[in-house]
Amino acid sequence: MKYSTLLWALVALLLVAPNRTAHAADLPPSGLWDAGIVVSGVLIPFRLELTVAGDHASGAFFNGDERVPSTTGSYRASSLALQFAQYAGSLQAQWVNGSLTGAYARTGRTGYAFQAKPHSAPPPIIRKIPSIAGQWEIAVKDPKIKDPKGEAAWHFFVRQSGAEVTASILRVDGDTGALSGSYQDGKFVLSHFSGARPLLLEVTPSADGSLSLVQNGKTQYRALRSSQARGKKLPQPADPSRWTSVKDPTQPLRFSAPDLSGKVVTESDPRFKGKVVLVNVMGSWCPNCHDEAPFLQELYGAYRGRGLEIVALSFEDSEQIKDPVRLRAFIAAYGIEYTVLLAGEPSEVSAKLPQALNLSTWPATFFVARSGLVRSTHAGFASKATGAAHEQLKAELRATVEKLLAEKP
Repeated sequence: MKYSTLLWALVALLLVAPNRTAHAADLPPSGLWDAGIVVSGVLIPFRLELTVAGDHASGAFFNGDERVPSTTGSYRASSLALQFAQYAGSLQAQWVNGSLTGAYARTGRTGYAFQAKPHSAPPPIIRKIPSIAGQWEIAVKDPKIKDPKGEAAWHFFVRQSGAEVTASILRVDGDTGALSGSYQDGKFVLSHFSGARPLLLEVTPSADGSLSLVQNGKTQYRALRSSQARGKKLPQPADPSRWTSVKDPTQPLRFSAPDLSGKVVTESDPRFKGKVVLVNVMGSWCPNCHDEAPFLQELYGAYRGRGLEIVALSFEDSEQIKDPVRLRAFIAAYGIEYTVLLAGEPSEVSAKLPQALNLSTWPATFFVARSGLVRSTHAGFASKATGAAHEQLKAELRATVEKLLAEKP
């Protein structure tokens, strides 16, 4: 029997377990758990917060210090069920012999085997720990490494406190989220899972001052300090403000898509007339879009009174096109008040926005002046996990919006 068949058989077994109210002695303890999912045969460890009271349960994944809470949950007959509607994800697990075992699945995507035990503090590390904090660059322009977007390098940001490290890899389309971990047996073992983008990264300092990186147990990279990379004249990471453009900047950017009530909205809608408009290409399946949405809502709240509008063109899989449950949960999770349109499936993005050049990242944003013309673009989004890069990006995008708002209609 294939692994995927076993996985879903386990989920089905958990779902049909007898329904009875749990006694206190039957309940898994509330608090932090050491959890893990199996991705392509590799265990990705992560933190899980769990609260169980009678038949009710709630949980949260973590992206660094940010909690990603469940939307609903239950605990019956030793079976735990947590739903994460904003990702169309669900966790099903059985509480047996002091541990949870089950599966995590997202609609339309491969499921992962899941396991967890109540958190136990690791023994203290007393040996000397190398320092890797700072800004690095990962060379990816290598015949052995296939980068689908053709990037030459990525940023690698590391923050360290003793043996504990939080890091993130920033590509042109966004970052990995907060990779957290510690120093173990001569290397830093970092991982991430917050409902999406699972990743395991093993980081070993080399004698020449570089870092040897192994991603998910197989793909190898080399990271250099940014100063070292410049000294060796290596290509720099891509500039996200120059990645995407439009074919003819003298023509207004056009779009047409229905809102969630089915009403078709275009760029000529009266609500956009004479306004500065951010046209955001996104999808509720996209973790970097989850990172970006709170900032877009922050911008909208701060500048809508001065003439800013934001339009999210959401590209969803076929099931969500028919019934956008996940997109509605996405909107609710981040308190989105700006316009959200159901633009099509991800494969249709180029056809729906034929004026765009190199529209290959999720998300991507077009900054449209009051004239209707595209004045600038930005690919991807650097989340809080990137530290100073996140703050710098937000400042730059705010400055762009303020500059456009200051122009006369």
